[in-house]
Amino acid sequence: MSSKFFAILSRMKYINRWGLMRNTIVENLSEHSLETAFVAHLLAVLRNKRFGGNVNSERCALLAIYHDTTEILTGDLPTPVKYFNPEIKTAYDAVEQTAIDKMISYLPDDIKSEYLPLFEKQEGDTELWKLVKAADKISALIKCIEERQMGNTDFSKAEKATLKSIKNMKIPEADMFIDEFIPYYNLTLDEQA
Repeated sequence: MSSKFFAILSRMKYINRWGLMRNTIVENLSEHSLETAFVAHLLAVLRNKRFGGNVNSERCALLAIYHDTTEILTGDLPTPVKYFNPEIKTAYDAVEQTAIDKMISYLPDDIKSEYLPLFEKQEGDTELWKLVKAADKISALIKCIEERQMGNTDFSKAEKATLKSIKNMKIPEADMFIDEFIPYYNLTLDEQA
């Protein structure tokens, strides 16, 4: 039984993000997904350790790894376009569902049921998906900070808007990440050491 699923996943490295912005350093979907997974895992750990939660931090990281994989088939639709109006958002959601169905179809039949819950939201994962969404935005914030640090002012407005959108989510773990970890992104490697 052969399957092209992982060969398709390996194409994540060819999908560049921030297509409407001038980038000093190109960020691909693989890099973004890994960073999002790191952050999502920590947000879940913070929820459990500091806020009395009981979420599965490993599942949170796994959901984050797969959260944008459909963009292999759809491309990275810029946020301003995706959320321009409800009709575009609804149409994009339908395209994304088609991409999910296609991705799952690439798997052997006997393991499809193991991967489907990584693509489609499952009952009981609501808290985890909120943390993944916050981690996704934090990854975007980190990209904005890194671009600003490289002298690219094109990301200044995006940095402010992204920070505001994270704050508006009212997720204490995300606020804690910003307070405790984000300041170090403004330092050089020598200053971090």
